Amino acid sequence: MNLQFARRMDQFGAGIFNRLDDKRRAVEAQGRPVYNLSIGTPDFLPPAHVMEALAQAAAKPENYRYALRERPSLLAAVQNWYRRRYQVELAEDEILAVYGSQEGLTHIGWAVCDPGDVVLVPDPGYPIFGMGPFLCGARVETYPLHAENGYLPDLDAIDPALARAAKMMVVSYPLNPVAVCAPRQFYEDLIEFARRYDILIVHDNAYSEIVFDGREGGSFLSIPGAKEVGVEYNSLSKTYNLTGARISFVVGNAQVVERFRTLRSQIDYGIFLPVQIAAEAALNGPQDSVEAQRQQYQARRDALCGGLRSIGWDVPDSQGSMFAWAPLPQGYTDSGAFCLELVEKTGLLCTPGVAFGPLGEGHVRFALVQPPEQIRTIVEAVRDGGILRN
Repeated sequence: MNLQFARRMDQFGAGIFNRLDDKRRAVEAQGRPVYNLSIGTPDFLPPAHVMEALAQAAAKPENYRYALRERPSLLAAVQNWYRRRYQVELAEDEILAVYGSQEGLTHIGWAVCDPGDVVLVPDPGYPIFGMGPFLCGARVETYPLHAENGYLPDLDAIDPALARAAKMMVVSYPLNPVAVCAPRQFYEDLIEFARRYDILIVHDNAYSEIVFDGREGGSFLSIPGAKEVGVEYNSLSKTYNLTGARISFVVGNAQVVERFRTLRSQIDYGIFLPVQIAAEAALNGPQDSVEAQRQQYQARRDALCGGLRSIGWDVPDSQGSMFAWAPLPQGYTDSGAFCLELVEKTGLLCTPGVAFGPLGEGHVRFALVQPPEQIRTIVEAVRDGGILRN
């Protein structure tokens, strides 16, 4: 049988990741350690009271039916959390639960865009920002992010013709992979930009609780006018370490939420009820673990970025997120080739910057998924591996 697959599948080539995995296996086969800082999966445990709520709910047979919609108590928990955390008021029709931000970002384009509509996404940026619109037939256009502008888009430099053609724009701060935050003035300018060109803003706010050096993680929706032009995703994966439970919320503009809910009613029957109950426990329960975890991420940031600087690799401190964004050491230009050499010489596995867009070339991304003492061992391995040519 000569199967002809969809041409869109050509966009999913593994490339460098297959080669990195092969290299990892080869290093491990030699009995040498591999330090994996490539995958952004939290290694912290969920709060005990959240796991207990999930376990108790999962023991009840009646919770295995279709959910269809959010529990009223879950909607109230989201409302109270946004009010307490960001001083943002949400109506019930401004909240929709989805199976994690990745799934929600993939599908929202189907509710907003017709084939050929323009969607603006960051370069560098998290790959799903562009892949989701691509899958619904939208025309994906990137807006550049440069270090000299703090990795913020220069809204005035976006071609007015392109802005007028755009239907949707994806924005995210703290931004994976570049690990920077955005000031309030940026969001005020963004809302004005969206109004001027009639663009829907989709803000991914997965890392608002992982910010460093006294910064205050905020919400796009706390800026006046934001609900008129946009929606925001907020996930329980990184804040409460519920990555496998898969629950996130899209909140904001009621018209967008309603249309997205209509779309989802054709492909989904609602979030598993025990997961909803666990989410309520997370949002309503003690929040001391969130702050403790933020402090531990900052200690990891300090150990990695400061440690690498101490041995001659000029890695700036992350402002937020669970990542660090590092320029390639002097003498290197190809992030994929550098990552292969890095794991071979030092055992350190990270992600090449080009995986996040053409402007990511010249950088690598580290995930802060090891404790400080292990990170100090990693820094020593880099120092001793001869990867830093100067």
